[in-house]
Amino acid sequence: MKGSYILVIFLEKDINLIVGALGKITFNKGFYFYIGSAMGNYGSSTLLNRVKRHVSNESKKRIRWHIDYLLADNHSLIVKLYLIPSREPLECTIAKELSKKCDNFIKNFGSSDCLCQSHLFCFNELDSFNKKD
Repeated sequence: MKGSYILVIFLEKDINLIVGALGKITFNKGFYFYIGSAMGNYGSSTLLNRVKRHVSNESKKRIRWHIDYLLADNHSLIVKLYLIPSREPLECTIAKELSKKCDNFIKNFGSSDCLCQSHLFCFNELDSFNKKD
């Protein structure tokens, strides 16, 4: 199955991480929506396998994507995920919509292969995601 996905991650406290070439980033306590896609027909690049990799707590998981740095931190927890089956990648469309609703975003996070400002959006409260127009 191909498609896009959204990981909703809760950070219980402020943290500082070095995220590959992005360098040191401060992540404030709150909720983060990460948008990704998996457009493969088989193997690790299918939608289900990509999401399984993200939710796995394998201690020796190779750090490959920006999101891996955040998920490897002990203070982050995936609290919800959305699977969006599709034959077309929708991550940039979703990212543009979330950028209109979010409280903040992490510049260039997860978007090094597109023109989006980010694929990681911050919400101070989960309720603020539902209340904003």
